[in-house]
Amino acid sequence: MRTKEQNIELIKRLSNANGVSGFEDEVAQIGRKESESFCEVKEDSLRNLYMTLKDNTGKKPKIWLDAHSDELGFIVQAIKPNGTMTFLPLGGWSPNNVPSSKVRVQNAKGEYLSGVVAAKPVHFMSQAEKNASLNIENMVIDLGAVSAEDLKENFQIRMAAPIVPDVECTYDEQRDLFIGKAFDCRIGCAAVLESLNQLKDEALDVDVVATLSVQEEVGERGVHAAVQNIDADIAIIFEGCPADDTFYEPYMIQTAMKKGPMLRHFDRSMITNPRFMRYTLDMCEEKQIPVQESVRSGGGTNAKYIHTSRYGVPTIVVGVPVRYIHSHHGICAYEDYLNSVKLAVELVKQLNADVIKQF
Repeated sequence: MRTKEQNIELIKRLSNANGVSGFEDEVAQIGRKESESFCEVKEDSLRNLYMTLKDNTGKKPKIWLDAHSDELGFIVQAIKPNGTMTFLPLGGWSPNNVPSSKVRVQNAKGEYLSGVVAAKPVHFMSQAEKNASLNIENMVIDLGAVSAEDLKENFQIRMAAPIVPDVECTYDEQRDLFIGKAFDCRIGCAAVLESLNQLKDEALDVDVVATLSVQEEVGERGVHAAVQNIDADIAIIFEGCPADDTFYEPYMIQTAMKKGPMLRHFDRSMITNPRFMRYTLDMCEEKQIPVQESVRSGGGTNAKYIHTSRYGVPTIVVGVPVRYIHSHHGICAYEDYLNSVKLAVELVKQLNADVIKQF
């Protein structure tokens, strides 16, 4: 088990890593470094990272732990004559969250250069433009170049360069809070890695395989490939889930910060196996693990493809509450992360072939 300081440092590194959809290499490198001493580790061409506990026998039911490694970001679409760039979103951005933010753009050397998302200054807007809705098509990214030639030659920026929010993760120990980018789903990646770390020395009745899967934010593409490579019998999906405690009426709050992980009964991608869900909720009550339940009208996770693979794979989503996901800055609590790990570890320790057959 990692110390608190080691866990905090891991979460910070994962949050700070550059890894928009399709460009998750840095996250895979962190996952490999953290797990290769006790896991067999491999990658596919998409950069899905597969981690299999070395003590697996291959003769037991297989449980799959997953979290997606990509974050919301952008991609360079074109370079304008004045040296600014048009861009397209990678993932579900609201235009309201985009302008006036710092970003990092990868150049041809692999370096990430700081810039800003810009729109026409108010001084130059017509009244119609002032009243118009925000639109990403009317925004540009500016690194400070003075021409297209300057951007290409001196900054070495190319078409299709990945763009990430320029945010550094911080932890407030007194208040137990992280503020940073990409907690959807780097906080889940940290939970996968710590769960593996705690399970490595346990005598289990299941084999354990885990993934840091790519391109979830653009349609669960990575896990769609991974299901072809993992013959799982049951699965736990970690997510950084949108906290609702600052927007909804009290009776509708289902994912509050500092009240434990959220278990989702329903979203537009999955109706959770009710028997597996009930078993997990009863276990949390017995083990005194704080947990929340939700029924969502929207949303979707990697569980979409996992739970319909093979003959049907009982799957639950363990959501770490994060305020303001799908923006440059999120807020989450260390205690929710720890309880998410505890839930997964205790659940894996209880599972065996007979229990899984009940689902």
